[in-house]
Amino acid sequence: MRLVKYKTIIAIIAAVLFSTLAASNVFANDGGVEPNNQGAAQNDDVFGIDPIHETTALGKADLQTTVARIINVMLSLLGIVAVVIILLGGFKWMTAGGNDDKVEEAKKLILSGIIGLAIIMSAWAIARFVLIQLGQATAVTGANQYSF
Repeated sequence: MRLVKYKTIIAIIAAVLFSTLAASNVFANDGGVEPNNQGAAQNDDVFGIDPIHETTALGKADLQTTVARIINVMLSLLGIVAVVIILLGGFKWMTAGGNDDKVEEAKKLILSGIIGLAIIMSAWAIARFVLIQLGQATAVTGANQYSF
């Protein structure tokens, strides 16, 4: 049982690291293309992602949009963690084998995951509302600017 716990923790850490690396590509700048002395673009594209940057204009957004994207990524990661906690509670309940202590522990995990998911969704709604209201109050943007 201890081995399953460590495998689960390692899988969660790997998922968070992978998501962080994927998110860093979202906020990357122009892909490392800098002009050289002859006026042509020097390509330092090691991973072959320049065509993606050219077609999607990732990393060229204003500050408000970048903040909205960061909030979305962070809340998405927290949502994934909450769902994993719920799944872990369900797994513990299914493998409890009639042991009341394990069933109670599983119920607490599931309840904690559901409460966490509710808090995350509330935080998303509050952040969306605040960003939209700040954008409208400062006349920076309209209501549909942020991709929530």
